[in-house]
Amino acid sequence: MARTATVQNRRASLELIDDFSLEMTGKDIPGLVEAKDHIPSGTRINVTFLGNEDLEMRVAAAKAVRDHGFIPVPHISARRLKSTAHLEEFLGRLQEVGATEHVFTVGGDPADPEGPYEDSLAVISSGLLQKYGVREVGVGGYPEGHPDIGTDVLSRALDEKVAALKEQGLGAVILTQFAFDTEPVAAWIAGVRSSGIEAAVRVGVPGPAGIRRLLGFARRFGVGANAMIVKKYGFSLTNLIGEAGPEHFVDDLAGALTDSWPGPGIPGRVGLHFYTFGGLKATADWANKFIAERS
Repeated sequence: MARTATVQNRRASLELIDDFSLEMTGKDIPGLVEAKDHIPSGTRINVTFLGNEDLEMRVAAAKAVRDHGFIPVPHISARRLKSTAHLEEFLGRLQEVGATEHVFTVGGDPADPEGPYEDSLAVISSGLLQKYGVREVGVGGYPEGHPDIGTDVLSRALDEKVAALKEQGLGAVILTQFAFDTEPVAAWIAGVRSSGIEAAVRVGVPGPAGIRRLLGFARRFGVGANAMIVKKYGFSLTNLIGEAGPEHFVDDLAGALTDSWPGPGIPGRVGLHFYTFGGLKATADWANKFIAERS
């Protein structure tokens, strides 16, 4: 059930959404130009590493993010890298446009590696990130699990990646897959903190988008979307017409974190990362309206 909009709850929601981050693909430069005046200066914008995009598209998108006053966070898809030279070429080109300070590493979709890197830990352990000016690395988190990887394996991998980053003197950020239900997200964050990990967590949230499209992405990424959960999120599986935004999810998550700790940022920063399925401008406009209504 969505929480009543008390002063304390509004404050918690505002703290949670403060300094939110966004996501775009290499094809989204026109969308970025359209949205740039609606996005706070200095916002982190992740640039994906998709199989149907090439080096030039990825670098151009990262440069556009930088040129418009935002912080680029390029993705590195480990299993899509064909060689060490491939990784160095990508990092070198990103460094030329000032886009290597923050990166996000992920295993990637291919079942079999196309080169020497079987997972994001292999990229982190290569020692190449620091060579090209990387200071902070994002790694994946899966509050609702992964369809192909066991929970114990995921937990161990997260521990190993955070430890490897600390050993190399690199900052760590955990970026989670998106979800519709706050309960497993809050429980997962509590588990991460109890294991001693204090890295910042950015909870993945789907931005406002068509309901059918949201459900399509949920099926693709193995996210639970049963009738009870999506009703809590704010829509019904029996009525797939229209759009849905994450206002109920954000308010409820902020309340759950406040119930668990003195505030969403204690211990360890917890923020939001928006997957912009409906577009950068639509997501930025939604965030601005959400903030205005709770201020």
